[in-house]
Amino acid sequence: MILFPGCKINLGLSILNKRKDGYHNLESIFLPVPLFDSLEFIESDSFSFNCNLEIDDEKSNSIIKAYQLLSKDFELPPITIYLHKQIPMGAGLGGGSSNGAFMLVGLNNHFSLGLTNEELEKYALQIGSDCPFFVENKPKLVHGVGEILEDYPIDLSEMYLQLVNPEIHVSTRDAFEGLVIKSTPNPELSDVVSSSPISDWRNLIFNDFETPIFKKHPEIKKIKETLYAQGANFALMTGTGSTVFGLFEKEPNTLDWPEHYFVRTIKLG
Repeated sequence: MILFPGCKINLGLSILNKRKDGYHNLESIFLPVPLFDSLEFIESDSFSFNCNLEIDDEKSNSIIKAYQLLSKDFELPPITIYLHKQIPMGAGLGGGSSNGAFMLVGLNNHFSLGLTNEELEKYALQIGSDCPFFVENKPKLVHGVGEILEDYPIDLSEMYLQLVNPEIHVSTRDAFEGLVIKSTPNPELSDVVSSSPISDWRNLIFNDFETPIFKKHPEIKKIKETLYAQGANFALMTGTGSTVFGLFEKEPNTLDWPEHYFVRTIKLG
């Protein structure tokens, strides 16, 4: 079976408070982005995992975790897995989470396990907080640690999306270590997006991780400033970084970025 896991951007990311279990409650809108990895698995004599890029720790790989989780509850045969990564890693785009969720969905379909989306999301949450979103892979208003998902129809079909990643790896741990929870909460995302034009989002929608990440990596802050200088209606760092996205009414120029940057421009319609 061949699958094409995509990625996402965070249209705003507010950290509301720290929970007793050490995790944080958040509010965000997750939007799927048509930028894809390729994931294939076939039945085999023994289990193996292969990737075009070097994976530092296969034990923490979301795809392997997905297979292991379902193997505990179902008699799955050994499989050989091939992953071709095109989505940058450690970039705030959720590529690793998408890989794990798509693996769950693919195994469920291929082996006719009969799991519902709700059941798949419970497995996905055991892999990572972003994983449940990718089971349905459509716009969602997100609360909790990422497990509370509400359909959130949003039409950006007239916009161009530009993703810019400077190949800086930002770990989630580093991002949270520098985070200071705001005493005054950000405006509620659902209200802002539903009632305000995109041109006003710049002053109403925030990613709370920008302050600590920009302080540690000024180059990422510069990307956001450049996107606005190039005419973006709205720009924001996604997730815990290091990718910054811009929304444009007209197709933006891609020639002004350094050659080593990962840059993709996508028409959302």
